[in-house]
Amino acid sequence: MSKKNHKTLLHCTVNGREHDDVVDDNTLLVDYLRESLGLTGTKIGCDGGECGCCTVLVDGQPRHACLTLAATCTDKDIVTIEALEVQGRLSALQRGFHEKLGAQCGFCTPGMIMAAEGLLRENPDPSEEDIRQGLAANICRCTGYVKIIESVQYAAAELKRTGKEVAA
Repeated sequence: MSKKNHKTLLHCTVNGREHDDVVDDNTLLVDYLRESLGLTGTKIGCDGGECGCCTVLVDGQPRHACLTLAATCTDKDIVTIEALEVQGRLSALQRGFHEKLGAQCGFCTPGMIMAAEGLLRENPDPSEEDIRQGLAANICRCTGYVKIIESVQYAAAELKRTGKEVAA
């Protein structure tokens, strides 16, 4: 006997655009973003919430999209890596990862940047320990994290110098 999937009307805002879609109750947020909306910057890594490469912001808080059911995001604001550039220019975090060589293979980079984005929204002047804690749910298999931490420090310093906030 087969079970019938239940459906939910998902109304959410993704990267500033409102969406109304019918989704299966068991659809993961990462699958909704990638397959329904074509936002492939959110990576699929471990499928178990262990690596963090699928990190997005939900109502400003970092969340693993591979553990989040899309239906639970009704009336939520979701931000993915695609929203960080402004008018074709990289965000301070994206520039930081470029300038300070925070990306090696690049697979974890969108999740790292989104976790750092969430951190800088809460704490625009983080200590090194704050950054380590803010990125603790994300794994990079290529680096020793030194360059990643330097990338976040670069972005925080640039934002402080220019008086700007992280992407909204």
